[in-house]
Amino acid sequence: MLSKACKYGIKATLFLAQQSKEGRMSNVREIAEAIGSPEAFTAKVLQQLVRCAIISSVKGAKGGFFIEEHRLSTLNLLQIVVAIDGRGLIENCMLGLSECSESRPCPVHRQFRWIKQDIVHMLCKSMVNELTMDVALNLAVLKN
Repeated sequence: MLSKACKYGIKATLFLAQQSKEGRMSNVREIAEAIGSPEAFTAKVLQQLVRCAIISSVKGAKGGFFIEEHRLSTLNLLQIVVAIDGRGLIENCMLGLSECSESRPCPVHRQFRWIKQDIVHMLCKSMVNELTMDVALNLAVLKN
């Protein structure tokens, strides 16, 4: 359901949130290593997250990526998913039909409507700030 870029974007954001809480910026190499992602691919994902104001960056030798303090308490997973994958998960037909609606539904439209609503609800309630606590306590991991 989520693209590989989106999965890496979520992991990178969680890693950066943890680093930002400690007052540190991270470069592409550190982030890629921490989340088990190829460096070049990670750089593209990070650029998209910066463009969508999910994360921030500072250029230069002492630069890097970080999350601004005021964003840490308001950032949720849905914002990251929409920034990377767009609104397709929420709005598109699960069978890929270009026209699928309440008046002309696909065979699984009604069943997936509830599943989509549950997923959106879960993503909205999943706050980055809270999820990083599990990582910090070694109750969750960002890579295998």
